[in-house]
Amino acid sequence: MIVLRSLIFNIAFYVNLTLFLVLGSEFYLTPRKWSVRALQAWARSSLWLLRVICGTHIEVRGLKNIPRGAVLVAGKHQSLWETFAILPYLDDPCMVLKRELSWIPFFGWFIFKFRMIRLERGAGPAALRKLLARGVEELAAGRQIVIMPEGTRRAPDAPPSYKPGAAALYGTLGCACLPFALNSGLFWPRRKFLRFPGTVILEFLPLIPAGLPRKDFQERLQNDIETATARLVAEGREAVRIKNKFSTLT
Repeated sequence: MIVLRSLIFNIAFYVNLTLFLVLGSEFYLTPRKWSVRALQAWARSSLWLLRVICGTHIEVRGLKNIPRGAVLVAGKHQSLWETFAILPYLDDPCMVLKRELSWIPFFGWFIFKFRMIRLERGAGPAALRKLLARGVEELAAGRQIVIMPEGTRRAPDAPPSYKPGAAALYGTLGCACLPFALNSGLFWPRRKFLRFPGTVILEFLPLIPAGLPRKDFQERLQNDIETATARLVAEGREAVRIKNKFSTLT
């Protein structure tokens, strides 16, 4: 049943995305904030499909930690799930994403419309300078700059591999940072089409204040995210274990 439901969901997910990109093409012409609201509606519909088809729910904690206005948002990246699931909880998100995504027809055009920050990961210092310049521009517009500090998806038990981009943004922007942790990799594994039932937990952690030395920030960011993520992964696994045990008994 998991394989069948996963197959149905994946088809529904990409059909839903295609409908948004093609039938929603008028959002290329609307004010950007209107287009962002449409993007957030698509994200909610995708989460609804995931819940109805696969039985994968979402629990969001720490909403009180999200400040109003501009902030740097940095968190764990375990699957594709968080790249859209986080969108409804931020007023005007500006995602840092790999440049290659902007080459996809329709999808890439919306990346320009939403003024997301495209990162050329192989360009070294030049890419970092562009990232910082765009970050300053979008933060000044009151947006939430969202970056995954590890740069790529990591399995729940993989050792952390934090890159310098988030710390560089923090030092340049001079703003607070909102970390987040999650356990999405348990239910939406990277590089697999299977989607497992259960509850993905997304937790917004207490703000890291502005002004810390870069090294201190990097250490605190990694510690906060990894500690919370380990807790959420353990909680998710225990919930699955209890559910499976109960199912066996009944």
